[in-house]
Amino acid sequence: MPAARTSDAPRPLRAADLSRVQGVFTDVDGTLTTGHRLRADTVRALERLSEAGLRVVLVSGRPAGWGEAWARQLPVDGVIVENGGLFFLRGARGRLRKVYAEGPAERVANRKRLQAEVGRVLRKVPGARLSLDSAYTEVDLAVDYNEEARLGDAGASRIEELLHARGVTAVRSSVHVNCWLGRFDKLSAARRFAKVAWGETLEPGDGRYVYAGDSFNDAPMFKAFALGVGVANVRDVLDRIESPPAFITRAPEGRGFEELARAILARRGRAAREE
Repeated sequence: MPAARTSDAPRPLRAADLSRVQGVFTDVDGTLTTGHRLRADTVRALERLSEAGLRVVLVSGRPAGWGEAWARQLPVDGVIVENGGLFFLRGARGRLRKVYAEGPAERVANRKRLQAEVGRVLRKVPGARLSLDSAYTEVDLAVDYNEEARLGDAGASRIEELLHARGVTAVRSSVHVNCWLGRFDKLSAARRFAKVAWGETLEPGDGRYVYAGDSFNDAPMFKAFALGVGVANVRDVLDRIESPPAFITRAPEGRGFEELARAILARRGRAAREE
């Protein structure tokens, strides 16, 4: 995996121009969560963004089952899950709508092959196993390396290498190696979500939306979003991530997201006073 160039080192969050922000796309594990748990203050940060009229969309490698629960229970406009394999949004009359990246026949064929390929790889890496929540996935699968299992960077890298050799897309989050077959990722799903939900096109360098993340599978989003923000724990992977964020918070994990939310809301408050 290519190392980030020194010139690409993220700048402090205070250097970001947040004056045009209309919404936030955010990763979940290691970005909203703190120590694998969602703090009340972080949920309140989501609430404050929503109450201020900002759009909030979760973007995660977690399963469809988790995504439906988040979409129903958290103050968000939508949830992209399984690294872009599908998303949930509010449709007509507030009903939850589910949108897949691929059609039924392709999903069935890819699922069957994916299960076989991942099974072969698991047998080659001692201690490797599917994540407990893979049972609730529809499109991708996740190999646990840092949640219940403790395989470390070397184990995760070996799993990625073996999956890539078998033609499977594999990329790490802070807890899992997510793997799938299909032409989608977090970025393609975010673009499709914006088009379906709001009739908008996410343009390169668009200053209307922020993306917050912390790990390898956030790289496509960091590259595409001019306002790509890494919470401070992204420093753990900056020397190995393909595309680093443009900005970084002082605090890690959920507290870093809370810092970002405060900065967005403070800038919004200044703009309102200046009108």
